[in-house]
Amino acid sequence: MKLVLAEPRFFKESIGIISELVSEAKFKATSQGLELVAMDPANVAMVIFKLFSSCFTQYDVKDTEEIAINLNNLKQILRRANSDDMLTLETEDNRLKVQLKGSTTRSFSVPTLELEDKEQRVPELNFPLSVETSSSILSSSIEDVSVVAESVTFLGEKSLLLVKAEGDLSKALIEIKPDDVTIIKTTSTDKFKAKYSLEYLKKMIAGGKLADTVSLHFNTDYPLKIEYKLTDVLLLSFILAPRVDND
Repeated sequence: MKLVLAEPRFFKESIGIISELVSEAKFKATSQGLELVAMDPANVAMVIFKLFSSCFTQYDVKDTEEIAINLNNLKQILRRANSDDMLTLETEDNRLKVQLKGSTTRSFSVPTLELEDKEQRVPELNFPLSVETSSSILSSSIEDVSVVAESVTFLGEKSLLLVKAEGDLSKALIEIKPDDVTIIKTTSTDKFKAKYSLEYLKKMIAGGKLADTVSLHFNTDYPLKIEYKLTDVLLLSFILAPRVDND
């Protein structure tokens, strides 16, 4: 395969975010684009990433091709990419060649890995509540509650999303109401409540670097889905298992 990207930041930022959750992963290059589905080592979070073929200036993939890479190694190379570089990804002899072409041409290569041939399947989940809002509102809400606790509770209903956390002594509560920026959709009049790890969420909200809007989908004591999307460019989605209280 040979893929050429005129705006390397989409790939660079995405790999930087994904590598905080997953150290090794398998990419699949298809006629639609470059995609990745991976679980974190603790089986708490799944990441789904797609970089659509339409955002590449050259996209040569003859057959579906899979390539497993150490993401930390790839991230170190991509850090060297400037915003105006032309990024080329090419497979050759069990290696991924990465070329950054600007005022100079810099070439790197990383070895491919032999990973378990276990295909990660994205679970089919049903969400009665979805919230679309600006990435900055979600990011600041998560940063706010992380000051007082290690987990956050989302409470959602037709006209309100509450983001709340309680520590040993302190509490934090953020109210998000529907407006021009925030849209809340629900299929019922019920209220939904679930708790999630802030350690994971703080890594996921970095997706705000890629897209101005984010969508949240959850249900009571049910996985959370966070999705960042740029039409015809990329999709970065996370599924996070809920935290269940023992008390």
